[in-house]
Amino acid sequence: MPHAERAKYDYDLFVIGTGPGGEGAAMQVAKGGWRVGVAERYRQIGGGCTHWGTIPSKALRYAVTSTMKALSNPVMRELGFTVSPTMEQLRRGTQAIIGRQVTMRQSFYDRNNVPIHRGQARFLDEHTVSIDNGEPITAAHFVISTGSRPYRPSDVDFTHRRIFDSDTILDMEDKPTTITVYGAGVVGTEYASMFRNLGIKVNLVNTREKLLEFLDDEIIDALSYHLRDQGVIIRHNETMDRIEGRDDGVVLHLKSGKVLKSDVFLWANGRQGNTDDLGLQHLPIEADRRGQIQVDEQFQTCLPHIYAVGDVIGIPSLASAAYTQGRAAGMHMLGHTSGNLRLNDIPAGIYTSPEISSVGSTERELTEQCVPYEVGHSQFRSLARAQITGETVGMLKLLFHRETKRLLGVHCFGANASEIVHIGQAIMNQPDEHNTVEYFIETTFNYPTMAEAYRVAALNGINRLF
Repeated sequence: MPHAERAKYDYDLFVIGTGPGGEGAAMQVAKGGWRVGVAERYRQIGGGCTHWGTIPSKALRYAVTSTMKALSNPVMRELGFTVSPTMEQLRRGTQAIIGRQVTMRQSFYDRNNVPIHRGQARFLDEHTVSIDNGEPITAAHFVISTGSRPYRPSDVDFTHRRIFDSDTILDMEDKPTTITVYGAGVVGTEYASMFRNLGIKVNLVNTREKLLEFLDDEIIDALSYHLRDQGVIIRHNETMDRIEGRDDGVVLHLKSGKVLKSDVFLWANGRQGNTDDLGLQHLPIEADRRGQIQVDEQFQTCLPHIYAVGDVIGIPSLASAAYTQGRAAGMHMLGHTSGNLRLNDIPAGIYTSPEISSVGSTERELTEQCVPYEVGHSQFRSLARAQITGETVGMLKLLFHRETKRLLGVHCFGANASEIVHIGQAIMNQPDEHNTVEYFIETTFNYPTMAEAYRVAALNGINRLF
């Protein structure tokens, strides 16, 4: 849009939502010299990532794993430490972390002269919004980055004090003895793992045949085995019939006829895009039944000047992906259409205990594509660093082309998986002849480290060739 035409509007770009996607778009375009404004309906910026999802859940996970690891240390036991931390104690540091995140992110908007309009933004027409039905605000371009919330079916009573979703579970006051988690996607498996680490008995009900079917089959098997080894009861191919909230617990009735009772119940089956109060009825843009907006490869809706990024457009529903999508949308507005910011190279990070992370192709995909590949493994139990820390559960798996030795996939299950995967990610994206497993064989890794698993796995795989 020519500068003279943009000048007719209050802003060159107006962003709805200050989560990772909105922040990425706003900062990218503001640094490009455009006039940018944002709207945020919550009392603080940061979106669901900062306040209900990624940050608080990962902070709680760290508190749980570090506390229970310390309490299980033989030295601590010898000193007589046998305490059982409360949920309030485990959550205590979370608000401080959220506060630091909010302060840091507020400084981004302040330094780049991006004003924040507080309240619910609603479209009045294709170039106009109002904040809480106030004065109209016009913009040449818009980015919808309103995020998502847990999907809540109408026949589940979420007002019951023992029935939670992934937003409200973080405020649970008392530590239960048993919990049923319905939905075994990323959120469900993460919480099942976390609660089991607290010594809580867990029923994990999966509506599909396998856990996390998008992962490599060997990683799925490892996760399933480890959860069961910890004591999690996993039930596959099950569907809810009804949920009965009682004074002394929650009873889940399954269509298979099974009945499960636990102290509390966590609904973790799907997300809903936050589009129901955006005024989309005034636009040709339509959200699907889960509130998600369809976009093209440049994150444009059916109206080219209105973009959508992050959870509101669906998968992969990752904070990291949302930020990159927001930046990509901003670059497209600025005319930088050649750089795709490696949008198809986003690693999965799943914060179970231990972690899972992957990037690239799975064995299943390579087999279906008839790609001649080979596998290299490194079991963490053989790494000196893992033996020192006691975190010996897990493995690193490399998939590479038998002929060119090009790295095709990296899959990791174990301590620091979400960090380790980036080494492989970097090599996968090097030019041809520099993106092979031979890099790991020819490179010296610090010893002892978890990253050394790359050398072990590469040697293991190369030795299979003939």
